[in-house]
Amino acid sequence: MSHHPNEEKEVTGEQQYDFTYSWVKTSRFIYYLSVALLVAFIFGNCFRLYRQRYKGKPDIEIQGSTKYVPEYK
Repeated sequence: MSHHPNEEKEVTGEQQYDFTYSWVKTSRFIYYLSVALLVAFIFGNCFRLYRQRYKGKPDIEIQGSTKYVPEYK
């Protein structure tokens, strides 16, 4: 029995959909899975940054004695 690199193996119906049988389908699946996870990670981080965004300068009361020109009573 000779094994040539260009010789194709006969694929049965069950092996056709087997994840571990075909490295081409496996690598394609891993590629699309990694792209989907990367997009989900970027979207999640953008949403988190949007939720925790800077909402503006808070209106706080500053003591008069701590200003550049202090105000004393």
